[in-house]
Parts: sequence; C-alpha cells; structure tokens
Amino acid sequence: MNQPLLQWHPLGSLAVYAAAALLFAAAVIGLSYCLGERHSGRATGEPYESGLPSTGSAWNRVDVRYYRMAMFFVIFDLESIFIYAWAVAVKEVGWTGYWAIVIFIGTLMAVLLYLWKMGALDSGDADRTK
Repeated sequence: MNQPLLQWHPLGSLAVYAAAALLFAAAVIGLSYCLGERHSGRATGEPYESGLPSTGSAWNRVDVRYYRMAMFFVIFDLESIFIYAWAVAVKEVGWTGYWAIVIFIGTLMAVLLYLWKMGALDSGDADRTK
C-alpha cells in the first residue's frame, strides 16, 4: 500500500507542526541576533517604566489592595466570557439555558454585593481621592 507520509502515524502532523514552529523560532532569533543593533548607551541596562525615571528599589512592597483589585477584575472578566458564550448559543439552549444564566448572574450579583459590603472593593482612604 502506498500511504501518504503524514498518515502512517497519528502524531505525524503534530511532529511536522512542532518542527516547523521550532525552525521558525530559531530563524527569527538568529535573524534578530545577526541584524540587530548593538549599542551600550547610558540607559540600556535600566528598566523601562513607561518613560519615567525609576524610583526606589524593586524590592518595595506593593499593597495587597492592588492584587485584590486585579484578582476581582480577572474573575469578573472571566464571567463575562461565559455570559457571551451563552448569548451566542441562546437559541439552542432555550429556557433551561435562560434560567441557568439568570442563576449565574444572580450569583455574581450576590458575590459583588458581599464584596461591597465587606469593603473589599474600597481602594483606600477617602482623603486620597480628593
């Protein structure tokens, strides 16, 4: 039997894809090294902080409120993906899907209300905003 090359093994196409990806990455890195600009200016080794001069040490502690707010953003952003997926399939899921999303959004609202009442969404002193 004369079979095509990539069908003799179930992972043949995956191996070819992985080899092509590695070859492409190596080519891009090699070209960047060969064609890249070499300079050693005064600010080359300094960290970039949005064009502002760096202040303080990198070992400064960051307040937990920033992490907490970022965590809430990621969690609620993920829920918006679930709601979007429901909106795309609303005709297929029917009333069962409707009541499931109502319960889901109700749970989100309860969690948001709980976080608000516990003060987890407060960003700090009221004097800072003035």
